[in-house]
Amino acid sequence: MKINWNIVKAIILLLTVTGLFAFSNIRNSKKPISELDVTFTDDNNLYMTTGMVNKLLIQSFQGFDIVPKENLVLNTMEKAIEANEMVKKAQVYLTVNGKLTTKIAQRNPIGRVESSTIYYLDDEGKHMPLSRNHSARVPVITGNITEDSLGEVYYILNYVNGEDFLRKNVIGVQVLKNQKYQLKFRTESFVVNLGKAEELSQKFNKFRAFYKKGQKDNSLAQYSLVSLEYNNQVVCTKI
Repeated sequence: MKINWNIVKAIILLLTVTGLFAFSNIRNSKKPISELDVTFTDDNNLYMTTGMVNKLLIQSFQGFDIVPKENLVLNTMEKAIEANEMVKKAQVYLTVNGKLTTKIAQRNPIGRVESSTIYYLDDEGKHMPLSRNHSARVPVITGNITEDSLGEVYYILNYVNGEDFLRKNVIGVQVLKNQKYQLKFRTESFVVNLGKAEELSQKFNKFRAFYKKGQKDNSLAQYSLVSLEYNNQVVCTKI
């Protein structure tokens, strides 16, 4: 049988390249990391800084920057970072050139609860501690606060944050009795009785029309209370 030397050469070349690649990978895996890179999604590092991440990794994994890359347990590093109460999600991976890259998504507060304890309500409806690094400018939540009422406040604030007009103007949510809620506005002296956390679209559509008309005729300052809880009507109490 005639030997096809072209095929033999191709096989030898393939085995050589594969061997060199495997050898290179083995050598590379035994080297320490070349650099630590920390990035934050949307450039949001308000509550946790690069220095804090470095310190956390150093304290949790002493000598991680000098051990061979093959000994790094990336999943464990991710969980250690995610254990920080300011972190929503962490991703840790090694690049081809040996850089240990950490991508972090921080939690996002949408309200500040002020009761017997003070904390944030985040965009997933969970408790979030205050930060020494940054104070979020979010609506203040006060009143008869329970876990049930916080669930409804979360629903209200999600709606508020979805509309530019409301997001810019609502600065407070007061939890009243009987599962009713009152809103405070940035530039107006009146408060808004929202009633129960239902039919928000209809209620705010009525309020937006009232507010636009009030701005036009300069009548907003004469009211102390604006109620939206009666059959989608806007009922006002004058000062």
